[in-house]
Amino acid sequence: MLNINSIINKSNIQNDQTNISNLKKKIDNVQKIQDDKELMKVCKEFESIFTHMLLKQMRSTIPDGGFIEKTTAREMFEDMYDQEMAKMVSEKGQGIGLAKILYEQLRRK
Repeated sequence: MLNINSIINKSNIQNDQTNISNLKKKIDNVQKIQDDKELMKVCKEFESIFTHMLLKQMRSTIPDGGFIEKTTAREMFEDMYDQEMAKMVSEKGQGIGLAKILYEQLRRK
């Protein structure tokens, strides 16, 4: 004969196992969301580096000469300016689209 207390205990254990299983699923979903956010952050950083290299190459096509002499200080300023511009472009809005493409490709794996 089954004891009512044992039935209640089995029911409680099954409920606990179900709750634990549901909690694990929720934790996995939160972890996935955090991983996706981290992945997008890294993709945007890569886009920023790429954009900086692009700006640097574009600036190198401008011939020397003009009102302001090309000094080491000016080159450092221009490089820092290009770096900040690249960071702003990749962080605001859609950027140049490279981060989104990388994110979609890497998220599939």
